[in-house]
Amino acid sequence: MEDKEGPLKRIGGHLALVAAAVLLFIGARSLWISDVLDYQLEAEGETGEDAFRIGQTPLNLELLGGEARSSFRLSDFTTRPKSSISPNLYSETFQGEMPHHEFITYTVQPLDTPIGIAEKFGIKSETILGGNAYLSEEASSMQVGVTLLILPIDAVLHNVVEGETLEGLEELYGIAADEIISYGANNLEFPYRLYPGTQIMVPGAVRELFVWTAPSLPSRPSTSDSTGTGITPLVQGTGIFLWPAGYRGITQYFWYGHGAIDVGMPEGSPVTAADTGTVTWAGWNIYGYGVLVVINHGNGYETYYGHLNNVGVVPGQVVNQGQYIGASGNTGRSSGPHLHFEVRYFNSMLEPLSILQ
Repeated sequence: MEDKEGPLKRIGGHLALVAAAVLLFIGARSLWISDVLDYQLEAEGETGEDAFRIGQTPLNLELLGGEARSSFRLSDFTTRPKSSISPNLYSETFQGEMPHHEFITYTVQPLDTPIGIAEKFGIKSETILGGNAYLSEEASSMQVGVTLLILPIDAVLHNVVEGETLEGLEELYGIAADEIISYGANNLEFPYRLYPGTQIMVPGAVRELFVWTAPSLPSRPSTSDSTGTGITPLVQGTGIFLWPAGYRGITQYFWYGHGAIDVGMPEGSPVTAADTGTVTWAGWNIYGYGVLVVINHGNGYETYYGHLNNVGVVPGQVVNQGQYIGASGNTGRSSGPHLHFEVRYFNSMLEPLSILQ
């Protein structure tokens, strides 16, 4: 009787041999790719840690065949050193997720202040600046009708530009990269690339303020130096500061984003020098103050009087405490008629209410 199982056994044996040959071929090719990677890693001084990272990068195997083998370079897959948080991967082999944030907006109402708005949403007043970069130049830009972006946490919303990395954000804001990565809506996963035109939340960060500085104090030759090389201030103040206006209704208090007090008053009300000193600025200012007078008191103190309608002094003029210097107004980035009054000591902003008499 003919053995019917014989042909089936022979066919099965052939198939097994073919399968084994295929597996051997795949294994050999994988080992060859591994050898190429090891060779390049050794040639370029890289470590096994980088080999693992390259293993996470999809390879185009066609690049590894024929003559292309001789042109294979590690830089085809990564051009940043192993110490980098965010390696610059080959652009055609990797595309990460984009950040996805959800915010609420708020329209500024009459009598609103940054402090009041922040309290309403349970965030710090600095976070109002964190989500609205334009306010960093002068908080009076927050006028009635302006729409604010309200961040869900105390943070800075950073606009990513070409070439920025997590290391750069870490240095800029002083916040650990792990904190930025761990904020879910940033969608940051290894290799932690940042994409120009997107926005990254930096938890716990505070936006740096732009602070305009008035010109230096005019000076004259020292009376004790006959050569004329020494200089002394034209005049020194008393160190006592009086209220610069006849009104004391404060419409905005001193805070991080507003190093001054705003005193509400009708336009045209007299404004006087808080202390004796020398005028270093009198006129229009492009940095939000509108019509501005700055007095240097010759002892490290300066006083700023902003949003005026007009001025009654000129740069270089010596003024006495209580002397008229201009009229209040609503110029520049102003949210209504008021006097913006700030006090600086060696260019550090002080709380005016702590020194006004």
